[in-house]
Order: sequence, then structure tokens, then C-alpha cells
Amino acid sequence: MGPQQDSDKIVINCGGVRHETYRSTLKTLPGTRLSWLTEPDAFSNFDYDPKSDEFFFDRHPSVFAYILNYYRTGKLHCPNDVCGPLFEEELAFWGIDETDVEACCWMTYRQHRDAEEALDSFETPEPEPPEDDPALTGGADGDLKRLCLQEDGRKQGWWKTWQPRIWALFEDPYSSKYARYVAFGSLFFILISITTFCLETHEAFNTIINKTENWSADNVTRQEVVIEVVTDSWLTYVEGVCVIWFTIEFLMRITFCPDKVDFIKSSLNIIDFVAILPFYLEVGLSGLSSKAAKDVLGFLRVVRFVRILRIFKLTRHFVGLRVLGHTLKASTNEFLLLIIFLALGVLIFATMIYYAERIGADPSDPTASNHTNFKNIPIGFWWAVVTMTTLGYGDMYPVTWSGMLVGALCALAGVLTIAMPVPVIVNNFGMYYSLAMAKQKLPKKKNKHIPRPPQPGSPNYCKPDAIASPQRAINSGLQGGLGGDCPLAQEEIIEINKPLRPSSITG
Repeated sequence: MGPQQDSDKIVINCGGVRHETYRSTLKTLPGTRLSWLTEPDAFSNFDYDPKSDEFFFDRHPSVFAYILNYYRTGKLHCPNDVCGPLFEEELAFWGIDETDVEACCWMTYRQHRDAEEALDSFETPEPEPPEDDPALTGGADGDLKRLCLQEDGRKQGWWKTWQPRIWALFEDPYSSKYARYVAFGSLFFILISITTFCLETHEAFNTIINKTENWSADNVTRQEVVIEVVTDSWLTYVEGVCVIWFTIEFLMRITFCPDKVDFIKSSLNIIDFVAILPFYLEVGLSGLSSKAAKDVLGFLRVVRFVRILRIFKLTRHFVGLRVLGHTLKASTNEFLLLIIFLALGVLIFATMIYYAERIGADPSDPTASNHTNFKNIPIGFWWAVVTMTTLGYGDMYPVTWSGMLVGALCALAGVLTIAMPVPVIVNNFGMYYSLAMAKQKLPKKKNKHIPRPPQPGSPNYCKPDAIASPQRAINSGLQGGLGGDCPLAQEEIIEINKPLRPSSITG
């Protein structure tokens, strides 16, 4: 029994920093690791130094100050200079629920974890092979993989050998140098296709011709001269080459993708298909002379704008565009808030400008609107949107002193309304982009540090040969089956001593 047994105070050394508190303070949270220090057998279960009369824990010292303060005040705060996942690990070690974090610190505590979860869905990292993987060390299994053989000596099928390679070739630009060549080719054709789409609308590449067509109605044949705009043929040929490349790319990706259902559900793949299909339909119907075929051709020429959607294919090659998409998705609440603010302002100021412009109207004017552009409230919606967004086209403007006052208030309210949610969106993008760049530039770690399991005779968190006290079982709500092991430390020992995979053992 140690000297602290009969004392009201207890000394805890965490990472070299000594803390002194009352035993009654540690008892405020029963079932946690610090509360077990107040039990009679704590001196035999934890690392206790009788010379210095203190318990020692080799944990983060600055975080422990916040943990101990939680016992003293009942309020759990998160330090700003500590990463959220690190604080989460410390809470798990001391047996404290993360939901106890105060509301003022909750966003600081969770923002890194939420960003990492978003980036994991945005780009899943490849699993790292173990150090003793036979494929890396040149073992028997490694030779079989290099020879494309199975364990029974039979050669693997063509599909199992080439399916992941071809899929990575067209899907992951960073998987190999040949994948980068394919990505550069796809980027080149995307830019050429978009450029061709824009040039087709320029008058220098369109020729107006008079085309004579014969029409038959009631056994009467008549000729009509139809004016038709014809695009230069070389632009069509260039677009055809681009579409051929996109078709080959789409077919290869859908053929060798590991999950066809997820491929079909992807919005980018739907855009690829919608952008490719109209070209083939237009080519197939161009040789027909029926009126129905020409109506369909006219519709297809109208929907050519879907080709501009190919710009979204660039998100496969640029990390910033993908981060932008996830930032917009994560900032949905802020966008909805911005739209609500803007809608309220438009409704209020459109109504105000309508009645303000009628002050001082000509008494002989029954509608009181001949002197102004604001004939009704719906027309004022357009003016309010343009004014609140600070565009100011000048197509509609107030002419009375009361209307000018309302216009000034509308402009000021618009500046304040837009300025409030935008910084949150900008902060989200900055955080996501910095984490994405860090993940992309972070080198793959081949030799990760794995803590050794507690050895006999070492100062463990909980000594496995200790006998559990009844009081600890009552406080922690545990039943028999754990013997004398500390439950929290036992989880750490199990995590460290996880059995290796059979392939690693046999290698």
C-alpha cells in the first residue's frame, strides 16, 4: 500500500509534467481510467513510483491538462493547437466519450475528421502491401504473381491478369506512365472538342446556302427554296475524330470496370454517354430525306450544347476541380442559407420599390406607373436581384427620391447578405484543398512504426497479473471474463497483437 492511500491528494505524472489533484475530483467520472487511480489496488495495477509518490502515464502532456480540467469543471474543451484525431485518441485512452466535448469546441474537434472522411470518399488511397509480402520480397508467391500463375501451377485467366491493369490505365492517371499518356490524350481531345464546339457557332465557319426542295401534296409537286446554314465540313471531321476517341475510351472503361452498377450510376459517365450519342444519331439521320428525320436532326442540332458538358471530364485529371465539387457538396447548407436570404431580400425590396415609385405620381395617371419602369411587383424581382448582387445593369432604375432611397438600402442589404455565408464556403475549399494536396504529395510509407506489446517487467498501463478489484468492476460495469486485465489497456494490447495474415506468415 502506497503513501497516497491515506492522503486526499494524488500526484499524476503525464509525459513528464506533474499534476496534483484531489481523489474526490477523479471520482466525479466513474468508470474512466483516472477514476481507477482512487481504488485500493491502483498501486499494483498502474505504473506507480513509491520514491516520488506519483503515478506515471506516457501520454500527451498538454492534452492531459484538458482531460484533468474536465474532472475539475465538468466541461471538456479541445485545444486549438492539437489535431482532432490526436485528441480523439487521447479521449479513447482515458475512457472519455467524445460527445462530452463542449459545443464551442466541437467544430474545432471534428473539422479534420470530417475533412478526411470527405477526402476518403473523394479519392480512396491504394492499400499498402505489408513489408513481408512475398510479391515484394521475391518469395514463391511473388514468383507466381510475376509468372501469372495460380497456386496449383495453372496460368491465370486473361481477364484476371489484364482487367485491373486496363482499368487503372484509363481510370487512374497516376498509376503508371502509360496511364499518364492516356490522360494527356484524353485531355487533348477534350480541349479540341470544346474548341470545335465554340468555332461552329462563329459566322466565319458557317455558310448560308439556298437549297431547292420538292414537296408533294394532293398529287401536286411544288418546289420551295429553303435557306440552310451549313457548317464547314472540316469541323465535323475533327469532331468525329474526337468522338471516336471518346467512344473507345468509354467502351474500354465500361468493359473493364470492376463494378458495372457503380459505373452506370456515376454522373461523369452519364455525361460521357449523353455527349457521345447525339453525334451518332445525327450522322445516321443525315442521309434521310423524310420530314420526320429532318425534325429529329433539327432537335439534335439544338441539343448540341450537351457537348460542352465534356468540360466536367477534366475533374478526373485536376485535383482542384474535384475538391471544388466536394466543397460545393459540403457547403449545401450555406448555399441554401444564401438563397433564402436573397429570396427574402428580393421579395421585400421589390414590394418596397413598387410602392415607393408611386409617391409623387401624376394625379391624372390612374395607374400611377407611366413615369416609372416598375409597373408591378414581379417586374421588381428582376431589379432587386440585379441590385442585391451588385450587377446593376441599368435597364431599370428608380426615378423618385423615395425609390432612390429604397434602391440604396437594397444595394447595402445585398452586400451584407452575400458577404455572410461566402467566407464559410471559402474556408471549406481552403481546408479541403490543402488536405488534398498534402495527401497527393505525401510519400507512401513502407515502414510504419508499430508499437511493441507490453513486455513482462515493463511499466504497463495495467499489469496483466493484477487482480481486479470489486470496486472497479462495479464502476466500469464489467462482468467476469477479463480477469485482472484493465479493459482499456486490454483493447490496446489486442489491437497491437492482431494476428498476421496467413500469406504473411507463410512468406
